[in-house]
Amino acid sequence: MDSAWKTPIPIRAETLKVLRLMGDHAPILMLGGATGGYGVRWTIDGQPVQPVIARYLMESNLVAESGVTELGARKLALTESGAEFRKDGLLWWASLSLFQKLQVLVIG
Repeated sequence: MDSAWKTPIPIRAETLKVLRLMGDHAPILMLGGATGGYGVRWTIDGQPVQPVIARYLMESNLVAESGVTELGARKLALTESGAEFRKDGLLWWASLSLFQKLQVLVIG
């Protein structure tokens, strides 16, 4: 079992939103280098990604480096397990009632 399923998912609705935006074509951009191989800022389509979500995706091996931009930002794309995790997340979200979705959005 992948570590993604063992660790609590941070800010579930927002994590799913990031995964939904990534799909197959939009990588997360990791800007700047920091100790331990993690960046100092992450974005997707110009919007910030919360550090807790970016670290969760990286530590769970749901994203992996897929290249570097012309300006030196590292591209992080979904791994095979990340694509499966995304699919499972979308199915989970679709199975929730409106009330349950509101609970996830408000409570986490």
